[in-house]
Amino acid sequence: MKDEISDLRLFVKMVAAGSLSETARRLNSSLPAMSRRLSALEARLGVRLIDRGTRHFTVTEEGSLLYERSVSILADLDAAESEVTAKISAPQGHVRVGALLEIGRRRFAPLIADFSKRYPRISIELVLNDSHVDVVGDDLDVGLLIDQPTDGGMISRRLLSSRRVVCASPKYIAEHGAPETPEDLLRHDCIRLVRGRHVFDRWTFMEKGKLREVQVQGKLMTNNAEVMHGWALMGRGIAFKALWDIEDELKEGRLVEVLAPFAHHVINLYVVYPTRTHLPSRVRVFIDFIVASLNDPLSPPPLETDPVGEIRGAMGRPIPALIRPDQGLIDQ
Repeated sequence: MKDEISDLRLFVKMVAAGSLSETARRLNSSLPAMSRRLSALEARLGVRLIDRGTRHFTVTEEGSLLYERSVSILADLDAAESEVTAKISAPQGHVRVGALLEIGRRRFAPLIADFSKRYPRISIELVLNDSHVDVVGDDLDVGLLIDQPTDGGMISRRLLSSRRVVCASPKYIAEHGAPETPEDLLRHDCIRLVRGRHVFDRWTFMEKGKLREVQVQGKLMTNNAEVMHGWALMGRGIAFKALWDIEDELKEGRLVEVLAPFAHHVINLYVVYPTRTHLPSRVRVFIDFIVASLNDPLSPPPLETDPVGEIRGAMGRPIPALIRPDQGLIDQ
C-alpha cells in the first residue's frame, strides 16, 4: 500500500510539473529515474497515462481520470493524517515553503531557523525564487507572496503592508544630486528590474492628486533583486525597492529615500496555502509561528546583506512605519 500511495503522489506531482524533466528538477532526482517510475506505474495499471514529448507531455484520458481521483484520495489521506497528528503534542513531518529571493533570505530564513529549533520534529524546505512563487506548480505547502492569488482554491492571509521606495546611496546623491520631482528621474541613472522579456522601467507616482508614470532609463538592468540592491548601495544608480527589503539600510544611512512626497505604490505580503478541510498540524503551526513572529518586535532580525557599500552618513530620513494587519502601525 505504501508504494501505491507513493506512486499516486509522484504522478500528481508529474502532472503539476508538466514534464518529466521539471519533475526531476523539483524532486532533485534524474530524468531516467522519473521515466522508470512512470513506466512501472503504467505497467502495473496496464494503461498509458502520459504521452511523452521532448519538452512537455500530454495526459491521456486514463491519466486524467487517475489524476482527478488521486488528488481526491490524497486529500482525504492528508486530512485523516492531520486529524491523527493533531492529537500528538509535537507536530511532525515536512513543510515546503516558497518565497521571493530577497525577502526570503533576509527576513524569513532567520524565522524558519528559529521555527526549526522550536519544532525539531518538523523538517523545513525553503524554496527561493527571484521571479514568481507558484504554490501548486512548485508543490509547496505554504507560499509567501506579494500578490494575492486569484486562484479560488487558495487561502491567503495578509502578513504585512508596505510600499515601494525610490532610493539611492549617499555617494550617488553627492555625485549626481537627488531628484526633487518624478520628472527629474529622466536625468538620472535608474537601475531597472527585468522579468523575462519585460523591463520594469515605468515607475508610478502620485503628483497633485493624480497618478503619474515616468519611464526611467539607465545603464544597469538585472533580473535579480539582490543584485539591484547591491548596485544601489555601491552608488551605481537609483533603485525602486520594497521598503521591507531596505529598511535597515535606510535606518543606517546606507541608502536614502528620495521623492517620498510622491510615493503611493502600496504592496502587501501574504501567506498562501491550498484550501484543505483539515490543514496538517505541521503546516498550521508554521503559519501561526510566522504570523506571530512578524507581529513580535523581539522576533529574529533579518540576515545582514553582504557589505557591498560602506558609505554611511546622516542623510537618512525617518522611515514610514510598516503596517501589520494585526497591530496597525509598527514603529521602525
